[in-house]
Amino acid sequence: MDTNRLSDTLAKALNQQMTNEAHNAQIYLAYAAWASSKGYDGIANFMFRHSSEERNHMMKFLEYILKRGATVTVAEIPHPGPNPSNVNDCFEKVFQSEVENTKSIYDIVNLSLEEKDWATWNFMQWFVKEQTEEETMALDLLSKIKIAGGAAAKDDALYALDNDMGKTPDDATLAQDTSVQNP
Repeated sequence: MDTNRLSDTLAKALNQQMTNEAHNAQIYLAYAAWASSKGYDGIANFMFRHSSEERNHMMKFLEYILKRGATVTVAEIPHPGPNPSNVNDCFEKVFQSEVENTKSIYDIVNLSLEEKDWATWNFMQWFVKEQTEEETMALDLLSKIKIAGGAAAKDDALYALDNDMGKTPDDATLAQDTSVQNP
């Protein structure tokens, strides 16, 4: 008896997203190693934590595919690309990676809507919110490096930024979670 409740198209898209999440984990891991090698231990710690978070996202997709009775396809993870040239470049690359991931998430949401696969649509809503947090976090990083001087940031500003990054929480405050009392 066939217990698969995912279309071939959705199963393929979910498997691809699982690989995307693994790729994002590798990107954060590579940037963490790069930051650590440059002496930016606070930035490295932040990036290591986000690498772990991306691996957790990968596992959510893997479990969902299995629980829907479809086949998980573990594919090769693309190379994370070249190391950043500086902290500003690192944060720009993080932002770009998150934007690309958001587009992929939205494609799956649209596909599940078209197919009227409400279980997958519902599952993906967690990722829609998560990507809003991830993009907000990446924009916050870009704002911090801009204040520090961007690509031309001086060592004292980068030292302060690195210290701040070691204490930066993993979650960003979203617009929908703010109020007049809690801006």
